[in-house]
Amino acid sequence: MKLAALALAVVLVSLLPEIASAQAVEDPAVNACKNTGLLALRERSPDITDLVMDMESLAISKADTKVEDVAIKTVILGEAYIARKEKTGKPDRFVCLLGDKGKVLLTFFTAQ
Repeated sequence: MKLAALALAVVLVSLLPEIASAQAVEDPAVNACKNTGLLALRERSPDITDLVMDMESLAISKADTKVEDVAIKTVILGEAYIARKEKTGKPDRFVCLLGDKGKVLLTFFTAQ
């Protein structure tokens, strides 16, 4: 019985690095939204130091639509934490629209 429990523990521990690395993989679209959003936020408020995306809250949807003649290929909705001088407040909701070739067309943040 102890041998079976030990074997199970060894198997579970060996799987941990794979599980952790799978969760750490970031989507290039999310990175583009984060970087563009951070630049836009810093233009309005230079005290912003970072933008942390809540990866578990993200909804990434492929799209095939247009706003007038601009193609929308991906829509990302979720929550992000805006850090100001090493303080991070409550999460803000955001929307990010991406067009052809992953170009960020819009990032929009709103307090909950």
